[in-house]
This record gives sequence, structure tokens and C-alpha cells, in this order.
Amino acid sequence: MSNIAKAFAGGKAFIPFITCGDPDLATTAAVVRAAAENGADLIELGIPFSDPTAEGPVIQGANLRALNGGVTTDRIFDFVRELRRDVTVPMVFMTYANVVFSYGAEAFIATCQEIGMDGLILPDLPFEEKEEFLPLCRQYGVDLISLIAPTSENRIAMIAREAEGFLYIVSSLGVTGMRSEIKTDLAAIVKVVRENTDIPCAIGFGISTPEQAQKMAALSDGAIVGSAIIKLLEKYGKDAPAYVGEYVKRMKDALR
Repeated sequence: MSNIAKAFAGGKAFIPFITCGDPDLATTAAVVRAAAENGADLIELGIPFSDPTAEGPVIQGANLRALNGGVTTDRIFDFVRELRRDVTVPMVFMTYANVVFSYGAEAFIATCQEIGMDGLILPDLPFEEKEEFLPLCRQYGVDLISLIAPTSENRIAMIAREAEGFLYIVSSLGVTGMRSEIKTDLAAIVKVVRENTDIPCAIGFGISTPEQAQKMAALSDGAIVGSAIIKLLEKYGKDAPAYVGEYVKRMKDALR
């Protein structure tokens, strides 16, 4: 069983997203540990990028703070190496194709394997262009995780059939951020996914309350939360880990 499959093996998965280096890598490490200790099943680590097109203002702000603080991809790799000494929860990187290209795709993906990252999410990589990275990901045993958006429509079945790791279902049109309600017919999307693949699917974008997480996990195999966690980091800075731990516990309890 792959590490990512393990994240979904014990019931509905709670998946927090954390931008590396906001406000600094030491705080990120403490937040990751707090999330893992409080029931996070899989953790998405964001590698900051200067033009994060999928992100709303909250995560854009985190990207800027991290980059202004001097975070680089190499520093993040070293940071994960250190984390992996005691953090066993599955982890995936979320970043942009440009970050991987400019680092050198093979060097980047080989390093992911070496430091113990389980997957890679590139929200700006069109499904039709994933061949740029897929052979390397397979060679190094790193799952290239596909996204399905409400606009994917007739492509949902095709994306699902070729999916690896887990499927990231984007709940709403537009960018990441907290939403008061999610109006997409997600049940219909999940139904097509289920007809075409056995791999788990989790819903993200716009989820911030335990009630929303419960609703989304009832439809799918898990809930992904980013902006609500980044808001805690923005508010509490270096003191955020305790608050994030508490929040993750509440969200995970809602999914049990």
C-alpha cells in the first residue's frame, strides 16, 4: 500500500495545507508537527512561488511573506529532510510547474523521493501536459496528483482513470479561500470519479468549518483545508502552532 493510500485507510482523511516558510521554517516545522499530532492524515506543503495563480489573497500573502523571508526550494528540501526524522505522516508538495522547471524537473523529483515526499500537486499543470513530469514521477516513485475542477466536465472520467495517489477535487470555481457556502454539484463529480477509479478523492477550496468538512467528507474520502490554517499563521505568527493543532483536532474530530 502506498503511503498516500495509508492516509485514507483509516476513514475520512483530514488534509491541512501549510505554506513553507510563513513566517519562517522553524514555525512551519512546529505547525507540521502540531498538525500530525492532532490527527492530520496527510499534509500538503506549499513551496512558495511569486505568482501563485490558483491562490486567493490569504495564501498569496503567505507566499509573499515566505519569499520575503528568504525561503528557497533548497532550504525547503533541507527542512523536509529534518522533519522526516520524526514525522511519519504522508506529505506531498503543492507548487507550480515553473518552480519544478526552474529547479530542473529530474533533480526536483529525485530529491522529493530522497527526502521522503510522497506526491506532487501542480495546480497550473494542464492534464494534457502532465507527460512533462509523469515519467519522472513514476521513475522516482512520487505520485503526480491530478486535480478535477467543476469545469472539467467531460474530462472527469479520463482524469480519474489515469489518477495516482489521490484525486484533488476543487470544490468551486475561482481561487482558494474561505467560502460561506459551496454550491457546486460535487456529488455528481464524485460519482463519475468512483465509476472510473478506486483511488481516493478529497475535496478542497473553500472549506473552513468542521460542518463544511463533514459535508465534503460525506461526499468524498476527505477534506483539504488551506486558507483557514494560513489565517491562523497570519494572526498568531510564531505562536500559531498551538492554535493550528487545536483547529486540526476539531476538524479531524468532525470527520470521525
